[in-house]
Amino acid sequence: MIFKTILRLGLSVLAFKSFGQNPIVQTNYTADPAPMVYNGKVYLYTSHDEDNSTWFTMNDWRLYTTEDMVNWTDHGAVLSYKDFSWAKMNAWAAQCIERDGKFYMYVPITDHQGKNGIGVAVSNSPYGPFIDPLGKPLIQNSNADIDPTVFIDDDGQAYLLWGNPECYYVKLNEDMISFNDEIKTFPNTIESFGKRLGEDNSKRPTTYEEGPWLYKRNGLYYLFFAAGPISEHLGYSTSNSPIGPWKYQGVVMPTEGKSFTNHPGVIDFKGKTYLFYHNGALPGGNGFNRSVCVDELKFNSDGTVIPMNMGQGVGDALVSINPYIKNEAEMIAWSQDVKSMKNDEVGVFITAKKNEAYTLVKNVDFRKDGASKFTARLGTTHNSSITLEIRIDSVDGELLGTVKVPMTGGNDRWALVSSNIEKVTGTHDLYFVFKGNVPNNIMYFDYWKFSN
Repeated sequence: MIFKTILRLGLSVLAFKSFGQNPIVQTNYTADPAPMVYNGKVYLYTSHDEDNSTWFTMNDWRLYTTEDMVNWTDHGAVLSYKDFSWAKMNAWAAQCIERDGKFYMYVPITDHQGKNGIGVAVSNSPYGPFIDPLGKPLIQNSNADIDPTVFIDDDGQAYLLWGNPECYYVKLNEDMISFNDEIKTFPNTIESFGKRLGEDNSKRPTTYEEGPWLYKRNGLYYLFFAAGPISEHLGYSTSNSPIGPWKYQGVVMPTEGKSFTNHPGVIDFKGKTYLFYHNGALPGGNGFNRSVCVDELKFNSDGTVIPMNMGQGVGDALVSINPYIKNEAEMIAWSQDVKSMKNDEVGVFITAKKNEAYTLVKNVDFRKDGASKFTARLGTTHNSSITLEIRIDSVDGELLGTVKVPMTGGNDRWALVSSNIEKVTGTHDLYFVFKGNVPNNIMYFDYWKFSN
């Protein structure tokens, strides 16, 4: 999230074509990725750009999870600025971390006086609900209090970093919701963050802009950040301490992707390191309608980062999907013309917006015995022929079966439908194709499973 009152919109940006799995969420606009690894699963917290935004119109934080880095399950909004009694607006870039079985989410919000601050919400589950234990900002140091990142070192000391156009930091107490330390600033020197080029650098001499992310690898600390000038790229610095001094190492990712902001998030998962970022690659995407992406991050033998461009995403799933259990329809590797929604009846579900909309689930293992029956919970408001096609390996691949969707009258009313299908064995990519000659909102889809 870039923090400027005047934006230079006459930018020359590189067009970005979507390949493979990137952006990893297509059912909503997402930004400011904050990945967390917990109990063998990646929890990805994101901010959320409202559709058709012309400013940073953002009201809640979303959660997506994966065990295979390819299929992502949408859990909807887990926290909103409205959950803070002192907040007026702006659910901008946040981060969640686990400590001793509790989950702490640090969020930048604007209060009723128009001042920025960083709040903290706590939960007993990574899925929430998150509760504000303080009833006031944890940090309200300046109007640059945005983009918090939190890091717990091996010795148990927790650090909170944030800020634009300088990077502030403070040591947190063990309770993670208070501090006794003095708020300090990393020296904004060229040695620490590199020389800013391309504009008047008298007030901003370095490339550091915002969006810090603290990461540790083989005893070396990395500070990734969104870097200026104008359209942001990703840069990084290293240190032998989480509080510096920092040594600027260069560009991780150049300016790309139809968005004048970027935001890094770095994790280790199942033996690899991944860089999360955002761009404007989805249809309608731009600097205010952004989308989260991920690619593998690689290092040289001396620990320096190998520079990379925005890529195709993670190609191969790390584990397979079991089709013989209940699977959520909002677990998706790729989709087209589909939106995710949430209500009190079923939680998160998906809506097919147009004829021939589809979703893809990768690496589904039907095993040797195979499946010959399909069951799903779905519905529609249309009294005409609406169908769900089950295909494998491509959107127009082998047709396993077609399910007629019954009219239920709304997304608060659902039907459980079963149908025999052509027997399928082995591992396949699974496509659900939604068809109906109606103008919009063809059908609703909650969950599915196969049986033999």
